[in-house]
Amino acid sequence: MTKSAPKQTSKSKLSNGSVKGKQNQSQAKSTFHKQKSNKQKSKPVARKPKSVQAAEKKGLHERNLHKDGYDFETLTEASPELKPFVRPNPYGNLSIDFSDPQAVKALNLALLKAHYRIESWDIPQGFLCPPIPGRVDYLHYIADLLAGNIPQQVSQDPSTRSADGQNVPALTNGLAQAATKTNRIPTGSKIKALDIGTGANGVYPILGIQSYGWQFTASDVDPLSIANVESIIQANLCLQGKFKTRLQTDHQKVFHGIINVDDRFDVTLCNPPFHSSLAEASEGSQRKLKNLAANRAAKGHKSEPAKVKGANADLNFGGQKAELWCEGGEKQFLLNMIRESVDFKTQCLWFTSLVSKQENLKPSYAALKKAGAVSIKTIDMAQGNKLTRVLAWSFLTPKQQALWAKYRS
Repeated sequence: MTKSAPKQTSKSKLSNGSVKGKQNQSQAKSTFHKQKSNKQKSKPVARKPKSVQAAEKKGLHERNLHKDGYDFETLTEASPELKPFVRPNPYGNLSIDFSDPQAVKALNLALLKAHYRIESWDIPQGFLCPPIPGRVDYLHYIADLLAGNIPQQVSQDPSTRSADGQNVPALTNGLAQAATKTNRIPTGSKIKALDIGTGANGVYPILGIQSYGWQFTASDVDPLSIANVESIIQANLCLQGKFKTRLQTDHQKVFHGIINVDDRFDVTLCNPPFHSSLAEASEGSQRKLKNLAANRAAKGHKSEPAKVKGANADLNFGGQKAELWCEGGEKQFLLNMIRESVDFKTQCLWFTSLVSKQENLKPSYAALKKAGAVSIKTIDMAQGNKLTRVLAWSFLTPKQQALWAKYRS
């Protein structure tokens, strides 16, 4: 997803279909499924690292349509473009080669068609192709945040405790039920969201509109990304009038130049660039390709020679410059975002961002305390073995937040 520097509910159900059992193991890098609990009642076992425990206990959000895996028969029926990429894996279950960018893009299109009523979606070659299950998970947690269903808990780890003791260190499935009071999830066009760095895919606004009916504004520093998102909007009647774009002309800014004086946003969201340099991004892409190849070999797939070589070709697998890296990486982008958010503290109810690297939380908490944030929440998310989290903050008091929700225009 392309970012400004320096610095991705349908009621249709996903059946268990053809994705079962061991297939989930063969898709360790990209398939999203329920994590099985490894509970032992009698034998004492060595305590596992906290991150491993979290991965075992938590899967996709309870409202996520993809939490039980992919039904490829349903998906190929909805989108025949996916069919050439689907074949039985070594366990006899239908799957795709997740190291093939074209296969992953075809899967995304099929998911958008089958479950989110999107008829046309495409991205230029070399741009980030985000996994739909993980991206919509972020939106489900934001919906819980807006509803007031994120429980306020004190972190058990003093080193990561938030400025006001409202950090949520480890949420589990059944999040809304775990809250003291379950409020209604806000839906409809009164909810206005801002997506910072929407990329060429525009996936967060698409999923937010089709899942909850929210209104979206999406920004990006890349004119090509904005143009592609505009073409997606024009090709889908269901998005028109609910989705607008804004080009960020100053690469040093996040909110300035995007949030106008008369704007009011219920929430901002962002998936910051992960890397701090082109070299680091290239190494990350190389590593991802090697891991996918190793995973294929371990599961009995035939190895295939790489079709492309070089740093630029590798980056084509996972995104463009501003989608993958910025000076200072994720940490600096978060600090820049927090610093700028102060200037718009009365125009946004909640600011949020994904945080991929856990070590970036502590400096973010310190920056938020310095900025004067009133409420700070951290929501853990897991997709397979991948752990990430949503950092959310607000400058409004609980009373002001309640008034905002009551008098939404």
